[in-house]
Amino acid sequence: MPELVEVVFRSGCKVYSFDPTGLELETGDQVLVRTSRGIEMGRIVVANHEVPSSEIKAHLEKVVRKATSSDISTMERNEKLAARAANVCEERIREYGLDMRLVHTEVVFDSSKIIVSFFAEERVDFRKLVEDLAKKFKTRIEFRQVGVRDEARIIGGYGPCGRRMCCTMFAGDQQPVSIKMAKEQNLPLNPMKISGICGRLMCCLKYEQDAYKAFKCKAPPKGTMVSTERGEGRIVDYMIPKEKVIVDLGEGGHVEADLDEIKPPGARGEKPKEPKAQESKPGDSKPREPRSRESRTRNQKSRAPRSRDRKPGETGSSDKKPGEPGSSDQKPGEPRSRASRSRDRKRKR
Repeated sequence: MPELVEVVFRSGCKVYSFDPTGLELETGDQVLVRTSRGIEMGRIVVANHEVPSSEIKAHLEKVVRKATSSDISTMERNEKLAARAANVCEERIREYGLDMRLVHTEVVFDSSKIIVSFFAEERVDFRKLVEDLAKKFKTRIEFRQVGVRDEARIIGGYGPCGRRMCCTMFAGDQQPVSIKMAKEQNLPLNPMKISGICGRLMCCLKYEQDAYKAFKCKAPPKGTMVSTERGEGRIVDYMIPKEKVIVDLGEGGHVEADLDEIKPPGARGEKPKEPKAQESKPGDSKPREPRSRESRTRNQKSRAPRSRDRKPGETGSSDKKPGEPGSSDQKPGEPRSRASRSRDRKRKR
């Protein structure tokens, strides 16, 4: 398998792969490499390692040699020249009133070119500025427009967490960050909370995304009943940075548990909890029980015949005159006696 080393040209910039050409290099070594811009000095971030041939997608440039003290002195002179070029460039930008912001100036190793990085919202005509710099420094001038992420990475600074920005600390490729990552990590979707110094979504969302995906693949879904050392409960939340789950034990409160500490219900020899019967509160109406057949028949017999149920020519006990057999001296509005109701039933039979 081919052997590679990984090199960056500025702190936090894109990582490039090179062929070490048999040199044993260590992390942090300064080396001279051949690029499309010529000979440049870079820093080793990943020492010699082998990779499959299928992962190499382009031709690899070679490492020329380790940097010597003379090479380091040349780079120091180039840095001073770049500082002078930045001062002249800023003066000309103010003089011509150009709507652009100078970000960084760089001189290649052999001093054959000065590269100027700038930020601008729109297209800028800087042809006159290039002519002035070329006459001043007697070399080739190249302008490059960069975005807000590259501007923050080149300048550097401190993030909302109080540490140096991730893009300046980690030598990795800048990969796209989406709002979906913030949703999967249960972060507030407030732009002020999830945006970095550059005004875009924070790079750390991308760095932590793989850890969140891996944990959610291993952990049971929320709402799953599990058994812990303190009893059985239901998973209500995750603590992914700690790789733990939060289990609701009911009256026992909440408990944090590792994935290897939780087991299916009953796996520890405990009986699964049965659902509690719902207690009836005072004032609640109880469901009516079905009546028996004998009860329904007895109630039907005790009812008095109504006037609309009488046959033609039939009269009730209330239609008889007082003093006649079977008549009752009941006055209107008074309740009927038990004997009167019994006589009516016998007459109907």
